Amino acid sequence: MPSDSITFEICANPRGKLSVQGRIGYRGPLQRRGSTPRIKLDLTDDERIVLDPVWREVHHPYSDRPDDGIHALCYSYEELFAEKIRALAERMRPRDLYDVILLYRHDDAGCDRELVQQTLRQKCDFKGIPVPDADSLANSPQRAELESEWENMLAHQLPEVPPLASLFDELPRVFSWLSGLLARAILPVIPAGPDEDASWRPPAMVSSRGTAVPLEIIRFAAANHLCVDLSYQGIHHLIEPYSLRRTRDGNIILHASSHDSGDHRSYRVDRIEGASATRTSFIPRYSVELSPSGPLAISRTAARPYVPCTSGSSAGLHRPSSSGSAGATHVIQCTYCGRRFRRKSYDTALKPHKDRSGYSCSGRKGFLDETKY
Repeated sequence: MPSDSITFEICANPRGKLSVQGRIGYRGPLQRRGSTPRIKLDLTDDERIVLDPVWREVHHPYSDRPDDGIHALCYSYEELFAEKIRALAERMRPRDLYDVILLYRHDDAGCDRELVQQTLRQKCDFKGIPVPDADSLANSPQRAELESEWENMLAHQLPEVPPLASLFDELPRVFSWLSGLLARAILPVIPAGPDEDASWRPPAMVSSRGTAVPLEIIRFAAANHLCVDLSYQGIHHLIEPYSLRRTRDGNIILHASSHDSGDHRSYRVDRIEGASATRTSFIPRYSVELSPSGPLAISRTAARPYVPCTSGSSAGLHRPSSSGSAGATHVIQCTYCGRRFRRKSYDTALKPHKDRSGYSCSGRKGFLDETKY
């Protein structure tokens, strides 16, 4: 953290109280040159915290994770939901609308609706603004600015910007649910096939380096109710993604619906040739099961099943050979610089080497990216 990249400014907030805005620059192990990225901090001591904060574990799937994990004191889900609705009412920023809709769509833990409502009322009272509803937001004088800035303020943060109308149209349902006039729809889950392992869940993280199947894009599209343009066996399909399942012989299956016909479709992930999120939104026919977990990626294979390999500081995937490992070429990828090395024997230890830019890399460990036969 270079000292000249650390700055803090003290100023008065709109309520006349002191606030601090800080920026801390850092250089990470993979960064060789270019501008220093910074973390922005907004510090205040007069915000109204209505509910008790909760300790949550930080998602950290790497080898240096402490045995008891890493935890941080956070807003409760109900307080976060109420705070985002209050922020949307007060400043009408694109990110506030985006967050409110995602919090409503993906309340996997089942938050306390009445607690959200009570917390929102207290936060609005503290800020001196009326409690918002769908009509007040639809008729807000700031709506025109939100619409004009929708693309500009979200395009650099999202792989694909959802249509503004699809999110704004959902606000009345959010407030109807908040007031107790509308219950959440309970959508059916796509039934498990006879050869699927019902106990399997997608892992929180698998290495995304050097993989050919962009499952993170599919997961993003599912969370945002966006259709996916899926290339499969030479044909493009416009699908609504819903679920990942694993068969008993190790194949990962993507369950979806055809956007045009509504028919159920399933695709073997290792045979997917490409996928991209579109701006075509959909109203879910089934429960979206793809969104809760963290990053996930799976390498493309031929027709052989996957066998997970967890050697090294990241997890890779390889395919078994019917004749053992004779003739196999193991591709080991450095966890520091990303360079690949081909070997006849399986060994993830690496010697000091040059990265792709010619700089020295002292990475001592790699992971099995794939096994070629």
